[in-house]
Amino acid sequence: MNTIPHWINGTEVTGSDTAPVFNPATGQEQSQVVLGGAADVDTAVTAATTAFETWSESSLTRRTHVMFAFRQLLVEHEEELARIISTEHGKTVDDARGEIVRGREVVEFACGLGDVLKGSFSDQVSRGIDVHNFRQPLGVVAGITPFNFPAMVPLWMHPIAIATGNTFILKPSERDPSAANFVADLYKKAGLPDGVFNVVHGGKNAVDAILTHPGIEAVSFVGSTPIAKYVHEQATSHGKRVQALGGAKNHAVVLPDADLEFAANHITAGAYGSAGERCMAVSVAVAVGDAADALVEVLERKAREVKVGPGNAPDTEMGPLVTKAAQERVENAVGGAATQGATLVVDGRGLKIDGHEGGFFTGPSLLDHVTTDMDAYKEELFGPVLAIVRVNTLDEAIDLINANPYGNGTALFTASGEAARRFQRNIKVGMIGINVPVPVPMSYYSFGGWKDSLIGDNPIHGPEGIRFYTRPKVVTTRWPQPTHQTTAGFNFPTAN
Repeated sequence: MNTIPHWINGTEVTGSDTAPVFNPATGQEQSQVVLGGAADVDTAVTAATTAFETWSESSLTRRTHVMFAFRQLLVEHEEELARIISTEHGKTVDDARGEIVRGREVVEFACGLGDVLKGSFSDQVSRGIDVHNFRQPLGVVAGITPFNFPAMVPLWMHPIAIATGNTFILKPSERDPSAANFVADLYKKAGLPDGVFNVVHGGKNAVDAILTHPGIEAVSFVGSTPIAKYVHEQATSHGKRVQALGGAKNHAVVLPDADLEFAANHITAGAYGSAGERCMAVSVAVAVGDAADALVEVLERKAREVKVGPGNAPDTEMGPLVTKAAQERVENAVGGAATQGATLVVDGRGLKIDGHEGGFFTGPSLLDHVTTDMDAYKEELFGPVLAIVRVNTLDEAIDLINANPYGNGTALFTASGEAARRFQRNIKVGMIGINVPVPVPMSYYSFGGWKDSLIGDNPIHGPEGIRFYTRPKVVTTRWPQPTHQTTAGFNFPTAN
């Protein structure tokens, strides 16, 4: 059986402790992944520290040349990488291609950092004195990433970190680890020096070693809110910068003036795409006033039309969940919602796919008359479950969303510009879509929610990513003429 090793200092590194990696479509173990700990993290930090000495001093032109080459390799190997992701995660190959494209956009942003990293210069701020500023890399930085986007989420981190002169250690999810090694090999082919990008696989032992290692300057994390809080607390207490993105409960509000067929199409895709295993998935549809009954009718029809199957089948729209435990958790949540009083419009439990009876499949579930005190509303289910909450007005919908502890993404479906403007100004959520169900920003904007969806105050990629992976310097200079020396004053200096 294939064993997936670490990638440290440009080479594969094995270990004795391993964990199984499953094919979610069959339920069968397909490989083993090495599980690292403190010693492996320390080895990676040593390699990254040595590499930083030369990489941080390399020219911006050299760094962007590597990024351009890396970007081209991502294009050339997109299909191969997509199939690796689909086999280990379970999502459709087409969905995997989409995450690679969105991740590649961050690489393209990193290719253009020459303009973004330009400092500023102020001439003659005082007599004979000039001031300029610039930004420098931090050193060795690390990323801890989730299973649901094994290519895209790491690509939100390491291209910007590396292009700004840092060296990087990635700890991917042990559930679908192969994408990380594949990307590491592409970096090597692109000309990235050994030690600049490293991969350490593992569980909590590896995570804790990253959070506490004195040689790591910053940590980026995407995952659940409880773990995001833990990562933020541990890493900041050890003097590190932290980006910690947590969970979500994303609402899509539908007004009576919306095109219900259009809204239902996009909400269905946003709720059930990637089997709902997205931090930006639509998990709650808020039906306003007279829109409710008609919306439920259309959503039911579309939920029943979703084609569920293995991710490599060309007509599949939704694949399996990532693990057996995830399947059981989601199906138990659907049963619990019915027990608590929700109307089970579509029941996706117990789905079996011919030829893949052991796969971790569950069908789309649609719950109506859900209330805010039900577990199906309060918990992040991370599966293909859409809950419908009914309210009377847009203002009630805004109050409902603002009262939720999460604030990652939200959407409004309407034909009214006034309603859209009121919604986007009054909603307490970081990323908003107007007639767009999954409002993931482009790479030149930053990604991050509010409230329990972002622990701390550091969003990811875009301008915030550059600020996170660099620190500023301000230089004040004077070049006096040798024949015109002036005495120094003892008062606090001013610009006079």
